[in-house]
Amino acid sequence: MTFLHCGPFRFPLDRPDFRPLVMGIVNLTSDSFSGDGVGDDVAAALNHAEVCRAAGADFLDLGAESSRPGAPSVPAEIELARLLPILRAVRDWGLPVSVDTTKPEVMRAVIDAGAAMINDIAALRVPGALEVVAASDVGVCLMHMQGEPGTMQANPQYADVVQEVHDFLAGRVAACEQAGIARARLLIDPGFGFGKTVEHNYLLLRELQRFGDIRVPVLAGLSRKSMLGAVTGRENGVARVYGSVAAAVLVVERGAQIVRVHDVAATKDALAVLAAMQGKV
Repeated sequence: MTFLHCGPFRFPLDRPDFRPLVMGIVNLTSDSFSGDGVGDDVAAALNHAEVCRAAGADFLDLGAESSRPGAPSVPAEIELARLLPILRAVRDWGLPVSVDTTKPEVMRAVIDAGAAMINDIAALRVPGALEVVAASDVGVCLMHMQGEPGTMQANPQYADVVQEVHDFLAGRVAACEQAGIARARLLIDPGFGFGKTVEHNYLLLRELQRFGDIRVPVLAGLSRKSMLGAVTGRENGVARVYGSVAAAVLVVERGAQIVRVHDVAATKDALAVLAAMQGKV
């Protein structure tokens, strides 16, 4: 049986009754595109984390630096000041906690504080990041991004977006294995909205099955993103819940094993209907 290993947590991925895992976003920034950032409000963050848990989230994903297009970088000390109080409060809830960061010093601190996964939009390319994760037993999600958040949407271009993203992620998986990170600890994310046009995003969605040959689980994060607003006319991120739920079902049908979402309850309901249709009741 194939397992995803995230610290002390094990998820069997190839059981006949396997259902996709839902990662609930707990946004600790004040400038989120999605309208759910809580900034430095610890009580609000914990309340939202509890809502995710009660709705059936399989993971919590904490992020303290905005990666929206045009977002400025945040110093590591500010990230940690936002992250550590929440991480310490939720680490014993019985759910793996993922931390969304690119900085090796932040990775080291949150792993020491009990994080079970690192979710890295830079795919461990920042010097020192590979070594920090390799020295631990946490899971890691490797995401594709063309450019960096401040400029990534200026003019993204590809000759073949699906092939280029596929080859990048396959290369990062190989780099991780070479650094001593077991394949069972790895996930890949094509990076919807990160240095891609609307057309690029929908090509990736349409061809998501092609990433299966990398042989690690696929995590997809489309929740409330502008690619959904572009086709629904919903300019406000909070209003994109219906498109987000539809997108979650579509990526799961195309092979994603984990979906990262803002609206856990609605997503779980939709995926339960899909599971019933597939005979996984």
